[in-house]
Amino acid sequence: MLYDYNQKPDLNITPLVDVMLVLLAILMVTAPVMEYEEQITLPKGSMSKQVSAIKNVNILVSKDRTIRVNNEKYEFNTFADSFLLLSNGLDKETPIHIRADQSLTYSDVVLILKIVKQSGFSKVSLITDG
Repeated sequence: MLYDYNQKPDLNITPLVDVMLVLLAILMVTAPVMEYEEQITLPKGSMSKQVSAIKNVNILVSKDRTIRVNNEKYEFNTFADSFLLLSNGLDKETPIHIRADQSLTYSDVVLILKIVKQSGFSKVSLITDG
């Protein structure tokens, strides 16, 4: 067999590209799972005062306008007075979470929000799905 020195060899890089694409796909799948954790030593806190967990108040408004505050049932028409009496024994910094059915009108949800705000609570959140 005679070799021609003027002929240039052609390189087939298709297998190299295939391997690199597979490695790239593996890297893209595993990269979000990797976590970096730095070991730190936290300072010791004071043992004289225990921090009490602040319990939040959950308000659930169903589509038939029945209101539940921490599993206690209230009527929509008398909720303002009932919540004002209930809020007298609570800290005004307590977080309030309002969950309302999506079929309720906007004015119903705003009325509940207004009652909670007028009772003196400043940390009020409307909770939604997703």
